[in-house]
Parts: sequence; C-alpha cells; structure tokens
Amino acid sequence: MTKEEFTRRITAVTGTLYRVSCGLLRSEADREDAVQETILRAWERLSGLRQEQYFETWVVRILINQCHSIQRQESRFVDIEEVRREQEAAPEEGRALRDALMSLDEAYRLPVILHYVEGYDIRETAAMLRLPEGTVKSRLHRARKMLRSYLQEVQEV
Repeated sequence: MTKEEFTRRITAVTGTLYRVSCGLLRSEADREDAVQETILRAWERLSGLRQEQYFETWVVRILINQCHSIQRQESRFVDIEEVRREQEAAPEEGRALRDALMSLDEAYRLPVILHYVEGYDIRETAAMLRLPEGTVKSRLHRARKMLRSYLQEVQEV
C-alpha cells in the first residue's frame, strides 16, 4: 500500500475510529490520543497487514487495543470536571439513548456501536472483536434487551 493510499483510507476511517473510541473512553483527550496513536501504529505496522481489503477492520482492532491500553493506564483516575463538561455539552434529545448505551458493559456496548452505529455487518464486527459470530449475535440481542429495559425505566421516571 502506498503512502497516498494509506492516507486516503485512514482519512476515510477516522470518523469511525473516533466514534468507537467514544464508546470506550470518557475523556475527550484520551479519545483523541487513542485515534492519533492508532494512526501512528497502523502506519508503523502496515507491513503486517496481510490483506488490504481488511484494512478498516485491522485499524479498528488496533484502536480497540489502544483504548484498552489507555483504560489500564488510567483505571484509577476519573476527571470529574471532564465528565461534568461532557454531560453539560451533550444535546438533550439523544441523552437518554447515550446514557443507556454507556450503562452497558463494554462487552455489549462495543458490538452495538460497531454494528448499529458504524454499520459493520456481523462478520466484520466479529473479526474486529475477535469473537465468534454467534457470540456477537447473542451480545447484540442481550444489549437490545438491556437498552429497552433501561429506556423503559427512564420513561417511567
């Protein structure tokens, strides 16, 4: 893959990388760091990409690993001011759904983001998460049930 082709393809996937990082990291700075580090690592390890048609899946997997690395590094620290700013800045109309999504455990939240928000099919989602397709399907099913329950509770209040 040429430098120009890499640049074109990484530019096309940058929005997806950011949105996936939003599902894993709370801090805006951490999200931006994860995306930038992912781009750097993808460029450095481009020779490790065996099949170019899986470029997007490969890059998202690098991002997920990077987000997990950031989570491990900062697992003991929570910036309360950052959380408040994000909550205040969020538009009210999507808040219930976003809160419901963020209430899910990562094992359920990530398949939902990849499949429903980013539009990857079950096979691609399974490849990115390194899970069997059946596991992805069952997690999506459970996540829908949990989201439905959460949103019903919110409406009743």
